[in-house]
Amino acid sequence: MNLDPPDFSYFMHDGLRLAYFDEGDAAGEPVLLIHGFASSASVNWVYPGWLKTLGDAGFRVIAIDNRGHGTSDKPHDPAAYHVPLMAGDAAALLDHLGLPDAHVMGYSMGARISAFLALGHPHRVRSLIFGGLGIGMIDGVGDWDPIADALLATSIDDVTHERGKMFRAFADQTKSDRLALAACIRTSRDAITAEEIGRIDVPALIAVGTKDDIAGSPQELAALMRDARALDIPNRDHMLAVGDRVFKKAALDFYAEIAAA
Repeated sequence: MNLDPPDFSYFMHDGLRLAYFDEGDAAGEPVLLIHGFASSASVNWVYPGWLKTLGDAGFRVIAIDNRGHGTSDKPHDPAAYHVPLMAGDAAALLDHLGLPDAHVMGYSMGARISAFLALGHPHRVRSLIFGGLGIGMIDGVGDWDPIADALLATSIDDVTHERGKMFRAFADQTKSDRLALAACIRTSRDAITAEEIGRIDVPALIAVGTKDDIAGSPQELAALMRDARALDIPNRDHMLAVGDRVFKKAALDFYAEIAAA
């Protein structure tokens, strides 16, 4: 299996140079992938096999490096990372590619960005897959200030907060700009109300690992939406659920169901 990153291209939006890849069948239905916090298009979607899975199924597979991540520009101002701005980047990528709409899949922070994309640009979204984020979309996902502190610590050895240490290790592993990530985590948790999520009327799949202690219940979020179904990803935590074969099969079945409707 070839899990090497594809060639990335760049476009400008909101004064930032943003990276993306555009792979798979150019004539296939487009799927726009939006990665999670401290990750990248390659880490979230290439290495776990999503590019291959979707490409082999005949889709046009597009993924963005969110601002502050991957090879996109990395401002250090927290004001640059409010979720509607990142959703605007995703919409601008569709504009750049001349695409009126796409299926949209986001993981964790990327799921939140996807929801804001559907709310702010509803005509651009054919369907939604939220991975790694359930009712936490509405209720919040806990206190993340310690994660910012962990990212800014001189050494990971100085970090005692368990979740902070996990994300610091992930950021170090991916050689991320920790100042940009610390800025991002302070402002990228913009809330969505139950009433707002209830306005989203495209088909949605909400997939969360059964050992995920961040995301919250996928069933509770699905119950607030007009056309959503929940998926429990067995025995997976927040970090490992993204590449799970149960998740991939459910996504392909979801897209097949939409195509058949």
